[in-house]
Amino acid sequence: MAARPRPRPLDPAELDRQLADLPGVHRGAVARLVLAVRAPSFAAAVRLVGLVAEDADSMDHHPEIHVRLRTVTFTFTSNAERAVTQWDVELAHRALEAARSVGAEVLPPPERVEIALDCVDADAVRPFWAAGLGYVEQPTRDGGVELQDPSGRRPVLWFQQMDPPRTGRGRFHLDAYVAEIDAPARVQACLDAGGVLVTDAHAPRWWVLADPEGNELCLCPVPDGTVRRSV
Repeated sequence: MAARPRPRPLDPAELDRQLADLPGVHRGAVARLVLAVRAPSFAAAVRLVGLVAEDADSMDHHPEIHVRLRTVTFTFTSNAERAVTQWDVELAHRALEAARSVGAEVLPPPERVEIALDCVDADAVRPFWAAGLGYVEQPTRDGGVELQDPSGRRPVLWFQQMDPPRTGRGRFHLDAYVAEIDAPARVQACLDAGGVLVTDAHAPRWWVLADPEGNELCLCPVPDGTVRRSV
């Protein structure tokens, strides 16, 4: 039997369109889609793994699967292409159908932390950080480039254009992406912990806060589980 043609990587706009039909499936680390579900019992979780394994074998395209008690996490990627392809989307559809068949609940994506570096020339400094951290470049949905850990274990590093250049503040800050419903309470918790509100000019898209020494944190609500910049 002739081998199937290899799938083409999906561009960001096409992936966005298809993810709209995949509730609960979100972008993970570099070139990965992630789906996490909670089964009604451990036996149901194991049964779900078996159903998805059968679909994966029939497609000859296999996900990473992690089982922790009743929670099952699927990671979909096309390793040969180092990208998300139509095969990953199709397998995610089948995994969602299998999850429904065993009565599993789709879980929201986990919170995500990013590190931002304020800089004058991102193209000049980015290669240094990619080499030093062992990260890879990843295009973003707004046309930029960020750095991601290929293993998906470490935070994303992205580069923010300074205009005008500033010298009187730190160059690094953290971005925390939290569920929209939790964001106001998280802002208040930061203030109660001794922090200050630097600006709410962009709220409710994001708040800029700082600790007592001026180190900044951006709290960014995520209404639908998507991350603002990442592919």
